[in-house]
Amino acid sequence: MTTDQPVAEVAPTTVPAPRAAGADPAPSGFLAKAFGVTALLSAAGSGLGLLRDLLLARYFGANQGTDAFLVAWTVPETAAPLLIEDAMAFLMVPAFSLALVLREERPHGPDPVRQLTRATLPWLLLALCTLSGAVALGAPRLVELLAPGLADPGLAVTCTRITAVTILPFGLAGYLASALRALHSFTAPAVIYVMYNLGILALLLSGHQLLGVRSAALGVALGSGLMAGVLLLPFARRLREHRRRGLRRGSARGLVLIPLALLPVAAFTLTRQAQVFIERYLGSGLPPGTISHLNYAAKISQLAMTSAILIVTVTFPVVARALAAGDLAAARDRVEKDLGQAAAVVLLGTAFLMACAPAVVALLFQRGAFGAADTSATAAVIRVYSFGLPAQAMIGVMVRPYFCVRPVVRRADTPRAEGDRTTWLDWYPVGAMAVGLAVTCVVGVTATPRFGALGLAAGNAAGITTTAALLLRGLLLRGIALRLRRVLAGQLRLLTAAVAAALLGALTTRAVAAPLPAALLGGSTVLVVFAGLGALLGAAEVRGPVLALAARTRGPHTPSPAAEGKPHGR
Repeated sequence: MTTDQPVAEVAPTTVPAPRAAGADPAPSGFLAKAFGVTALLSAAGSGLGLLRDLLLARYFGANQGTDAFLVAWTVPETAAPLLIEDAMAFLMVPAFSLALVLREERPHGPDPVRQLTRATLPWLLLALCTLSGAVALGAPRLVELLAPGLADPGLAVTCTRITAVTILPFGLAGYLASALRALHSFTAPAVIYVMYNLGILALLLSGHQLLGVRSAALGVALGSGLMAGVLLLPFARRLREHRRRGLRRGSARGLVLIPLALLPVAAFTLTRQAQVFIERYLGSGLPPGTISHLNYAAKISQLAMTSAILIVTVTFPVVARALAAGDLAAARDRVEKDLGQAAAVVLLGTAFLMACAPAVVALLFQRGAFGAADTSATAAVIRVYSFGLPAQAMIGVMVRPYFCVRPVVRRADTPRAEGDRTTWLDWYPVGAMAVGLAVTCVVGVTATPRFGALGLAAGNAAGITTTAALLLRGLLLRGIALRLRRVLAGQLRLLTAAVAAALLGALTTRAVAAPLPAALLGGSTVLVVFAGLGALLGAAEVRGPVLALAARTRGPHTPSPAAEGKPHGR
């Protein structure tokens, strides 16, 4: 992916005429259907992932063995955002979106989508194979760097070599999923985490007694292969569907890869993932089980953030197409909607976790080798960690359009000096994340000796919030002129409702001792308070669904005789 390969013959470099301001490149009905399919399958994947974590806790608890496995799991944890969720999507969704715009401009000639695939996929596969082999060979040194105080480094090295296999299928899955989403196909990309977790569960259930925690590492490798496999046929089918008659085989330079455009995106994703490295590094010097408590807390907390990111997963191709067509107004409107909707979802989840964390952890994990002390430690980490969830969701929304403005490909007749060089704006997200990491390190190093895992969680929340504030400014510099007063006012309404819901939910859970009733009562209180107060405060993301639900509850409206203009009594 780092060579200047010709991709397709294109029209001149002038940007296409923008659509009418505010026009949505995709119909709202399509977006609703795509979100529904994505949400359903993602929920299934998250449910299986939760089952995976439940089995890990039940079979192995929180000890030096699980700590060793989680250090090895740093490899797929880093590869997933780099190759599936973030960097690959930031690069290839805009690239395929631009190819689609060019296909619409010139219905005859070489197909830009097929040519883009031929120019990028072979180089990607070569790079992934090389990286996977390097990680496997360097596993001992990698474990030493990540967790120098680990109690069982040998087990961590073995598991790291197994999980190094995931790099190749992860990268292939991310590439194919990005292309399918750009082509408005969402079902197959949404099912990848279902297949991933099924692979892990299969080996975890069948091999935990014989192989111990190594069974989980082998399951990760198997699941990654299933992820890529489930996308191959849908991708090939979509390419055949879009193949036009009369295509010319030409070598004219149309879309050209920009090697330097890869660097800021990859650097941002790796810098963002470095928060996990900091946690593992500092946590390895704490009592055994600390890294496991942080992991279980993160897995539960991320469910709320993942639900919010589903929104931008569906709308990202819409933003990319709008920016590729030069329609900044439509992109701005969509990003503002995404910020509000993602905030509503993540703040509701955050309020629930703040109120009900002990009950949720006890309900999910407290069995087998996972005891009451583990529950208490994990719940405390969740409450601190959750302070950073709104910022994580905001970053997920903002960074996608930021990198769309300068995609990984350019039109061939754009001068190299204009198209291929990077500017300080391209590196702004990396700088913002670096500042956030500095905050994470300072808070973590300062607070960890006294507060242990809670200090690490506090550093994570403080660092990611700093980065979100800086990226909000960076989006304006990039040319997407968000209406900040409107955006921040909406966020404040939602935050007020979430704080009130969390406080009242925490009070109600204290009255119930059993985990299940406490979680149900606290969750119901949080939902009612958040929805009611959000609607009263005028938060559109809450008020709209509340009014729609109220109208449906009342049933069909029957007009009164006066409303119909008829005399009373007749």
